[in-house]
Amino acid sequence: MSSSTGRVVLADALDPLVLALDVGSTASRGDVYDAAGRPVEGGRQKVAHQFRTAADGTSEIDPDQVVDEIARVVTDLTARLPEGRVAGVALDTFASSLVGVGADGRAVTPCYTYADSRCGPQVTALRRELDEARVQQRTGCRLHSSYLPARLRWLRETDPDRFAAARRWTSLGEYVWLRLLGTTAAGTSTAAWTGLLDRRTGRWDPEMLDVAGVGPDQLSEVRDPDHPLSDVDPEVGRRWPALAGARWFAPIADGFASNLGAGADDETTAALAAATSGAVRVLVPDVPEHLPPGLWCYRVDSRRSLLGGALNDVGRVITWLQGTVQLGEEDPDRLMAAAPDPATPLVLPYLSGERSTGWAASARAVLSGVSTATDGPALFRGAMEGVALSYGRIADQLRAAGGEPQRIVASGRVAQELPGWLQVVADVLGAPVEPVTIKRATLHGTALHALEVLAPEIARAPVETAPTLHPVPAHREHYRRRAAEYDQLYRAVIAQDAPA
Repeated sequence: MSSSTGRVVLADALDPLVLALDVGSTASRGDVYDAAGRPVEGGRQKVAHQFRTAADGTSEIDPDQVVDEIARVVTDLTARLPEGRVAGVALDTFASSLVGVGADGRAVTPCYTYADSRCGPQVTALRRELDEARVQQRTGCRLHSSYLPARLRWLRETDPDRFAAARRWTSLGEYVWLRLLGTTAAGTSTAAWTGLLDRRTGRWDPEMLDVAGVGPDQLSEVRDPDHPLSDVDPEVGRRWPALAGARWFAPIADGFASNLGAGADDETTAALAAATSGAVRVLVPDVPEHLPPGLWCYRVDSRRSLLGGALNDVGRVITWLQGTVQLGEEDPDRLMAAAPDPATPLVLPYLSGERSTGWAASARAVLSGVSTATDGPALFRGAMEGVALSYGRIADQLRAAGGEPQRIVASGRVAQELPGWLQVVADVLGAPVEPVTIKRATLHGTALHALEVLAPEIARAPVETAPTLHPVPAHREHYRRRAAEYDQLYRAVIAQDAPA
């Protein structure tokens, strides 16, 4: 039986239960799911946070603050649960994070996030030293400020004392487990997102470790989801009795979890994620032989890879717009639902650098076509059209890499709060888009990855979706021209900073 909130009541939940945890850009969250992947009544906890940012590209968060947040979420969730029903605890975090850990097991650095772009000069240096095309084919990652080779080199060169104080290097999720469980490991997807993993072997890449200045003994063991952690401190079961005997899974990257949670769990379905950052991703079998230059490919386990491209700025663009331009009485969704207007400014929405498809780490936003007649609503529309066009550039390379998925599903806060914008995305892509309506698709996916191991024989509840948004034929030519104008502006202003 389900409650009025759409959750299954605890008495009717199918065992085993999973406690899922998520550390995102704006909050730490947790929820409890049953074996069918349904949220259980009485779950869902959230502790808000924010990155510390600065004009020089700084993007950090205190890792011990996040440890405390996750501990609080676990305490609140388990207080309502009986002993013996929770079989697993799973964690995802925003990808490409880095924490230096000292000899005492405590952080000696802040957590550097995927959006920290201060290592731009080191990216440039690495591109002179290495054959970037070969690096991408081997690791699945370009040389970019989002990945760890350049970030570790930047820290070594700019703060050698802090670099030397670190005895090991972890992702944020690994650090959270180390502090709470006394042991840790890197989920395969977490390791892949570093830019230090050989995507074909699933082992740390010697060349990339060498250029980063770290050894394999300073990094965690890499584990597929079917190898949960062992040697968890017995004190954990005493602290949280409801979790006594539960299996703890190595942290995974939020992108992997998001695909699973949105129902994009094979090559027939592409997942379009739109939250603080964004991406278009397809979960494909095995390891693709060759990658297009604009995309990444992350190994997520021994049998699957995640192929796609990412945007630093999606919800971040909305936040910036709302704090910077005056919308008056205009409703943002109504602005996006209006018919396209050729007078709308053209915007390259790179507030914190570009990832896919050009990989210009130092790129910044560009506004074109602004006049004295341009008002706040027009800037809002132009910026969010620019975000949609950025998704279109990723989709074009995905089509070149592997054809057309049968479905495109869209999840995330921006997709749910701005359905008018999602129609623009469908128009830009020239393909139907199916909105996912479940809340917290990433948390849902984090639970599902554990349930693949804990309860493989139990059927999962279907992912709820809204009516499909189809491209409007009358808008097709407008967005084709807009995409060509975007490309021309990009080549004139941004491409000079992008890698060859």
